[in-house]
Formats: sequence, structure tokens, C-alpha cells
Amino acid sequence: MAGDRPSAVLVLTNVHDVTADVVLRILAERGVPVVRTDPGVDLHQGAALTTRYDTHGQRGTLTTASRSLDLGRVRSVWNRRPSVYRAPAGMEGQDAAFARSQAHWGVGGILSALPGAQYVNHPWRVREAEHKPTQLDTALRSGLAVPATVITTDPDQARAFCAAQPGGTVYKPLWNSPYTGDDGRAAQVWVSEVRPEEITDAVAACPHLFQAKVDKAYDVRLTAVGERLFAVRIDSPDLDWRRRQDLVTYTRIGVPDGVAAAVARYLAAFGLVFGAFDFAVDQDGRWTFLECNANGQWAFFPQLITDLIAEALADRLQRGTTP
Repeated sequence: MAGDRPSAVLVLTNVHDVTADVVLRILAERGVPVVRTDPGVDLHQGAALTTRYDTHGQRGTLTTASRSLDLGRVRSVWNRRPSVYRAPAGMEGQDAAFARSQAHWGVGGILSALPGAQYVNHPWRVREAEHKPTQLDTALRSGLAVPATVITTDPDQARAFCAAQPGGTVYKPLWNSPYTGDDGRAAQVWVSEVRPEEITDAVAACPHLFQAKVDKAYDVRLTAVGERLFAVRIDSPDLDWRRRQDLVTYTRIGVPDGVAAAVARYLAAFGLVFGAFDFAVDQDGRWTFLECNANGQWAFFPQLITDLIAEALADRLQRGTTP
């Protein structure tokens, strides 16, 4: 009987995702059935997907190199870091573009609508939560403190905003867009301080985000897995702690009750189960929201903290939609 078969956890991620490996080892130790696939790649390398819709409802099968999964028997979907959908090897031009779009809307649509499955996180919710302007608005409505911010294409507005911030101003990109330097190497746009006189008319080329600089004592990365919160104090000599992570120290800390309640409201507003929140904590201990990555990394923390987050994710995926 199909109903007697144990339900599985479906993990959508690329083959190089070592963060997923940490959680999958725990699920394997617990005897939880897991199917891992990267649909954008695997469907051109022997995997197959079929779904039917009729009077009996939705029925489907995902076949990978190692197993066959009844899509009606998926308890949870961990939407980690799957590759973008690709065209078959050798296909080019309009044919390739057509194949990619059909895969995105077809395969992506099927795997985003599995009946009864819990998503961590649902890809549509992740997409909604990726926009920084929406993040800032949602954070404010959730009760989190947010730095004074302007997003503008007007150089005069940008200069006026920067001049009005007594503690200084920072610039940050609205999206981590790929960028290549003159030497052909990938370049990273870090959060940087900016003065009014440094702002040129090039601001008019695209929206720019400027924010009041927080006089921070330290940063915090707060990883939320449902109602379970894991906050890590980050001490760094840099404004953007990601820049030189070899100089960073991590210490687990508690979360103020008001911040915890606001984080819960923020997750609920977007329909998220998981979120990686970045805060700046000032000299008075005030937590200021900077952003939230709905699919952020966390396995770079010290082993004890990484293990706690991995266990929480494994618990959530194993539980599925059961209260």
C-alpha cells in the first residue's frame, strides 16, 4: 500500500552544497528517508519527473539515479540552493531559452505545489522576501528598529540624506549582483562608508541604497528555525564583517524578548520557516535590523552552534506539517 510507505524529505540543492550535508547526515542517522536532487541539472542527466492531474487529484513521480519518489509521499521540501534551470547540452539560442523557461515554470511549478508538504522555505515566499525595500518595511511593521534609509536615483537626494546623518552614512547594494573587475576577476561590493562629496551623478543610473551608519559595538547573525532562535555575536574590525572572516570571532548570545517577538512577526508576514537575520547592536545594547536572508548560510559558525542549527532544521524537516 502506498500509504504504508514512509514519507520522505525532498532536498533541492546543488552537488557542492556542503551545508546541506550537515543536516542530511543527521536525518540519515535518524532513519528518515531523504531524496536529494538538483532538478535544474539532474533532469538532463538521467532523472525524470512526471505528474498527472485528474479526478483523483495530483499524482507524480520523481526518478533520480538512485531512487524513485512518490510526490504524494513527501513530508518536507528543503529548498536549499538548487541550480538555475538549464537547457540540455548542445542546445542554443531560442531553443535553449524556451527549454529553460519551460523547466522553470513546469518543473519549478510542480515541485512548489506538492500536496501536504512543508517547505523550508517555499520558493515563492523566498522570492518575496529577497527584496530589501520590502524587508525594511516588514521589519518596521514587525516592531524592529531600522536605520534611517533612502533608496533613490536622485543624486541630490542622496547627497542631502548623507549630509543629514550625524553619525555618517553607508552604501550597500540592493542585490548581490555578479560583477567583474577590469582584471576579469569577480568583485564583491561590500557595505562601505560614503560622504556627500563622494556621491556623483552616476547615482541616476540605477537605484542606490544609503543608510545611516549604526555606531555598533558588534554585529549579530540570528538564525531562526521556526520558533527556535540561534543568535551569534560577531566581533570584527571591519564595517562589513564578511570582508575578512579570518579576523572574526563568534560567540553565542541570548535574544532580547522584544526582538524575538518581532522576528516571529517578521517570519509570519512572509510565511517563512527559516531566516538568517543580520543586526547591528549599538553601545547601548539596542538591536537594529539590517536585513534578512531567507536562505542564508549558517554552517560557518563554530561546530557547537552549527550542530544546534542543523539539529533544529532536521527536527523541522522530519516533523513535516505535523503540529
